[in-house]
Amino acid sequence: MKTIKVIIGRSKDHYGAYAENVNKIYGGGNTIEEVKNSVLECIEIVKTFDSKNIPAALKGEYEIEWKLDVGSFLQYYKGIFSQTGIAKLTGINEKLLNHYASGIKKPRPAQAKKIENALHKLGNELLAVKL
Repeated sequence: MKTIKVIIGRSKDHYGAYAENVNKIYGGGNTIEEVKNSVLECIEIVKTFDSKNIPAALKGEYEIEWKLDVGSFLQYYKGIFSQTGIAKLTGINEKLLNHYASGIKKPRPAQAKKIENALHKLGNELLAVKL
């Protein structure tokens, strides 16, 4: 199965997305959910093209991998995850996380990976919870 890697980022007033490994796939919106829907609509439109103009990745089965930059993630999920909570999970200073969320600073790749690993660890712990 092919994987389409879609990068989601934000500007001052909206979110945008593009597939880093497949041409012709783009999206935009005011929220990440709108961007995802926009990308899915774009894929459906591209699949209606003449077969020679449809990217090979869209022929047959594929999955979509959504990839957010750290600032977009922190900004979008700020109502769910507090910077204090993420600081506890990652060991990264809360003020620095706020700078990432506001776009004042961008994390180094090692910092971004540290945040990603902490979130995946939390996700795995939550998947193991039985209520």
